[in-house]
Amino acid sequence: QLQASGGGLVQAGGSLRLSCAASGRTFRDFHMGWFRQAPGKEREFVAAINRSNAQSVRYADSVKGRFTISRDNAKSTVYLQMSDLKPEDTAVYYCGVTQILWSYVDEAHRYRNWGQGTQVTVSS
Repeated sequence: QLQASGGGLVQAGGSLRLSCAASGRTFRDFHMGWFRQAPGKEREFVAAINRSNAQSVRYADSVKGRFTISRDNAKSTVYLQMSDLKPEDTAVYYCGVTQILWSYVDEAHRYRNWGQGTQVTVSS
Protein backbone atom coordinates (compact mmCIF):
# COMPACT_ATOMS: atom_id res chain seq x y z
CA GLN A 1 0.00 0.00 0.00
CA LEU A 2 1.02 3.57 -0.67
CA GLN A 3 -0.01 6.52 1.46
CA ALA A 4 0.66 9.97 0.05
CA SER A 5 0.47 13.06 2.22
CA GLY A 6 1.66 16.64 2.48
CA GLY A 7 -0.58 18.34 -0.04
CA GLY A 8 -2.43 21.55 0.62
CA LEU A 9 -3.21 25.07 -0.53
CA VAL A 10 -0.27 27.36 -1.18
CA GLN A 11 0.30 30.65 -2.95
CA ALA A 12 2.29 30.84 -6.14
CA GLY A 13 5.99 30.85 -5.37
CA GLY A 14 5.49 28.80 -2.23
CA SER A 15 6.74 25.34 -1.31
CA LEU A 16 5.36 22.01 -0.19
CA ARG A 17 6.90 18.65 0.61
CA LEU A 18 4.97 15.54 -0.29
CA SER A 19 5.62 12.19 1.33
CA CYS A 20 4.65 8.71 0.24
CA ALA A 21 4.99 5.85 2.69
CA ALA A 22 5.01 2.29 1.37
CA SER A 23 4.06 -0.80 3.31
CA GLY A 24 3.76 -4.47 2.58
CA ARG A 25 6.67 -4.65 0.15
CA THR A 26 10.44 -4.48 -0.02
CA PHE A 27 10.75 -0.79 -0.72
CA ARG A 28 14.28 -0.91 -2.05
CA ASP A 29 13.23 -3.31 -4.82
CA PHE A 30 11.19 -0.63 -6.57
CA HIS A 31 11.71 2.52 -8.54
CA MET A 32 9.42 5.16 -7.12
CA GLY A 33 7.58 7.73 -9.16
CA TRP A 34 5.44 10.79 -8.63
CA PHE A 35 2.69 11.60 -11.09
CA ARG A 36 -0.07 14.17 -11.07
CA GLN A 37 -3.51 14.49 -12.53
CA ALA A 38 -5.45 17.69 -13.00
CA PRO A 39 -9.23 17.64 -13.63
CA GLY A 40 -10.01 16.53 -17.15
CA LYS A 41 -6.41 15.67 -17.93
CA GLU A 42 -4.35 12.53 -18.22
CA ARG A 43 -2.10 11.47 -15.39
CA GLU A 44 1.32 12.91 -16.13
CA PHE A 45 4.83 12.10 -15.02
CA VAL A 46 6.50 14.40 -12.50
CA ALA A 47 9.58 12.64 -11.14
CA ALA A 48 11.12 9.24 -10.50
CA ILE A 49 13.96 7.87 -8.39
CA ASN A 50 15.94 4.74 -9.05
CA ARG A 51 15.67 1.74 -6.74
CA SER A 52 19.42 1.01 -6.76
CA ASN A 53 20.89 4.46 -6.95
CA ALA A 54 19.13 7.34 -5.23
CA GLN A 55 21.29 9.75 -7.20
CA SER A 56 19.66 8.55 -10.39
CA VAL A 57 16.53 10.63 -10.82
CA ARG A 58 14.39 11.90 -13.63
CA TYR A 59 12.09 14.92 -13.88
CA ALA A 60 9.48 16.22 -16.23
CA ASP A 61 10.70 19.32 -18.02
CA SER A 62 7.91 21.34 -16.43
CA VAL A 63 9.26 20.77 -12.90
CA LYS A 64 12.98 20.53 -13.50
CA GLY A 65 14.88 22.89 -11.25
CA ARG A 66 11.87 23.39 -8.95
CA PHE A 67 11.09 19.91 -7.65
CA THR A 68 13.39 17.41 -5.95
CA ILE A 69 12.64 13.73 -5.42
CA SER A 70 14.36 11.72 -2.72
CA ARG A 71 13.89 8.46 -0.87
CA ASP A 72 14.61 7.04 2.56
CA ASN A 73 14.77 3.25 2.29
CA ALA A 74 14.95 2.84 6.07
CA LYS A 75 11.57 4.55 6.33
CA SER A 76 10.17 3.11 3.09
CA THR A 77 9.26 6.63 2.09
CA VAL A 78 9.72 8.75 -1.01
CA TYR A 79 9.54 12.54 -0.91
CA LEU A 80 8.83 15.28 -3.40
CA GLN A 81 10.09 18.70 -2.39
CA MET A 82 8.27 21.28 -4.48
CA SER A 83 9.44 24.87 -4.66
CA ASP A 84 8.47 27.93 -6.66
CA LEU A 85 5.05 26.44 -7.16
CA LYS A 86 2.88 27.69 -9.99
CA PRO A 87 -0.89 27.55 -10.53
CA GLU A 88 -0.33 24.99 -13.29
CA ASP A 89 1.11 22.63 -10.67
CA THR A 90 -2.38 22.28 -9.21
CA ALA A 91 -3.38 18.60 -9.34
CA VAL A 92 -3.80 15.46 -7.32
CA TYR A 93 -0.35 13.98 -6.82
CA TYR A 94 0.12 10.24 -6.74
CA CYS A 95 3.08 8.04 -5.98
CA GLY A 96 3.57 4.67 -7.58
CA VAL A 97 5.95 1.73 -7.62
CA THR A 98 7.47 -0.05 -10.57
CA GLN A 99 10.14 -2.56 -11.39
CA ILE A 100 10.18 -1.72 -15.08
CA LEU A 101 13.37 -0.82 -16.86
CA TRP A 102 14.54 2.63 -15.82
CA SER A 103 14.06 3.88 -19.38
CA TYR A 104 10.30 3.60 -18.99
CA VAL A 105 9.76 5.16 -15.56
CA ASP A 106 7.97 8.16 -17.02
CA GLU A 107 5.12 5.99 -18.32
CA ALA A 108 2.15 5.91 -15.98
CA HIS A 109 0.83 2.54 -17.18
CA ARG A 110 4.05 0.90 -15.95
CA TYR A 111 3.09 1.61 -12.35
CA ARG A 112 0.75 -0.03 -9.92
CA ASN A 113 -0.69 0.56 -6.47
CA TRP A 114 -1.13 4.28 -6.76
CA GLY A 115 -2.75 4.98 -3.43
CA GLN A 116 -5.28 7.73 -2.81
CA GLY A 117 -3.20 10.72 -3.87
CA THR A 118 -2.85 14.12 -2.21
CA GLN A 119 -4.31 17.38 -3.49
CA VAL A 120 -2.00 20.28 -4.26
CA THR A 121 -3.64 23.61 -5.01
CA VAL A 122 -1.58 26.64 -5.98
CA SER A 123 -3.33 29.99 -5.99
CA SER A 124 -2.18 32.89 -8.14
